[in-house]
Amino acid sequence: MTTLGDRNATPTPHRDHPAQPYDYTRRTLTEPDWRRFPAWHDTTDTQWRDAQWQRAHCVKTPTQLRAVVGDLLTDDFYDDLTTDQHNHATMSMLIPPQMLNTMAPHADTTPTAFTAAFRADPIRNYMLPIATDRDPHWPSHPHSTRDSLHEAEMWVVEGLTHRYPTKVLAELLSTCPQYCGHCTRMDLVGNNTPQVDKHKLALKPIDRQDAMITYLTTNPGVRDVVVSGGDVANVPWRQLETFLMRLLDIDTVRDIRLATKAFAALPQHWLQPTVVEGLERVARTAHRRGVNLAIHTHVNHTQTVTPLVAEATRTALDVGVRDIRNQGVLMRGVNNTPEALLDLCFALQGEAGVLPYYFYMCDMIPNAEHWRVAVWEAQDLQHAIMGYLPGYATPRIICDVPYVGKRWVHQLADYDRELGISYWTKNYLAGPERHTNDPDVLTRRYPYYDPITTLPAAGRDHWTRQA
Repeated sequence: MTTLGDRNATPTPHRDHPAQPYDYTRRTLTEPDWRRFPAWHDTTDTQWRDAQWQRAHCVKTPTQLRAVVGDLLTDDFYDDLTTDQHNHATMSMLIPPQMLNTMAPHADTTPTAFTAAFRADPIRNYMLPIATDRDPHWPSHPHSTRDSLHEAEMWVVEGLTHRYPTKVLAELLSTCPQYCGHCTRMDLVGNNTPQVDKHKLALKPIDRQDAMITYLTTNPGVRDVVVSGGDVANVPWRQLETFLMRLLDIDTVRDIRLATKAFAALPQHWLQPTVVEGLERVARTAHRRGVNLAIHTHVNHTQTVTPLVAEATRTALDVGVRDIRNQGVLMRGVNNTPEALLDLCFALQGEAGVLPYYFYMCDMIPNAEHWRVAVWEAQDLQHAIMGYLPGYATPRIICDVPYVGKRWVHQLADYDRELGISYWTKNYLAGPERHTNDPDVLTRRYPYYDPITTLPAAGRDHWTRQA
């Protein structure tokens, strides 16, 4: 006989019953305590919320990191970081306090324990790479290139990439409030490093923007403009608002997307009254004209989703931005597990009002092999995250194939797992192809390459012989 108490008891899993691969638990967002860092011990809440204070206290060198963190990190970490900056880094250091504060947020503050936690931290992994992170045998794939997506080849005017039939990318500037180690635009964005002399934008900003507007006005087939850089958070607001209003005057432009990582790295920027009020003017104008105004941000791990991030995103939605979507990057050691991806997606969608949209496989830029995952690994991850999130909030994992564009990881045409070469086809003319007579452009198979360390022995031997 079953009693009421029996029916209300928590079921005991049968020993033969499989465990649920992922158990959802709602987690409250928290802002880590920045006062644990010696340099910020006396920093007030008002200072922390101030965008100019954040920008003024960015960490740009190993010496500045030591000034903030002090003896919490042992000397070997600073040496490791300095070695990487001199010998490997494709991006210069630039880390706002907000972002640094999300690294090792709960670590014990004894130097040995804190250093171990800091080394293992997923945010540190991609924002502050160290020499011992890099792949010692294959730091770069033989087919890696500085501009791995060939965006500059598809410039129709300086900074305006016309890669897709109906969409363009407008790079307004070449700086960001923060620099990520894995940046796909490492050939253009940020300061020079010992390894990389950056390309430079030559035109004055107003001349570049004039040329972009002229192109869009005279090419009515373009309906979607991604406004990026760099990061639009580094464009002076009045200048950005003027450019957006000019876009809204072009009646063939129906979608405008602003690209910024600053919602995660510098949410204080998007909470400034000048920016909030200006964004509301743009959003209202877009709504009246039937244009979809969205913001695309870049969050890679749940640790960076804090109450300030949620406040910034919800403020943008409150003033009329239609959607805020996340375009993360899939990286080994950061988010390449189902648990890490699902935790992040639930934090974004459920707590911060951000739609999980894409996770891009890390692009084939130099010195990025330790971050990249194989296509088959990405396919496994896509399978693993299905069914937990609402369908509209389940992100697609994307391979951005050179000369092809974004492809869902299951869309490949063929795959040589031994050599780590996947083949992809396209269904439109991109960039200069619009003006050529290449009869094979829509039937050609375009290759993409897995990291060599993910290959079986025969595949690794093949690439070793090719080196």
